[in-house]
Amino acid sequence: MGAAHNRIALLSDDATGGKTNMDRYEIDDTRIYRVVVNHEEQYSIWPIERDVPRGWREAGKQGPKQECLEFIKEVWVDMRPLSLRKAMDNEQSLGAHT
Repeated sequence: MGAAHNRIALLSDDATGGKTNMDRYEIDDTRIYRVVVNHEEQYSIWPIERDVPRGWREAGKQGPKQECLEFIKEVWVDMRPLSLRKAMDNEQSLGAHT
């Protein structure tokens, strides 16, 4: 079995006083990540020790996982892929001229 099957789920109090499952791997994750972005302006995180995957480029942020996710939350404000945004803008422009 892979590492994903060997993870230990823990219970932890969340901010609302309820219980949430927390993955032990997530708690112990001290790796450094980099934020990457693809040609569709979609963001992700990638371990710093690994090469950036083909089709992605560095977005200029690296650090602990939570810091990288917060950065993505700030900069990725429109979840639509770039090609969809462009198509919708083009459609809107054509509609304005008719």
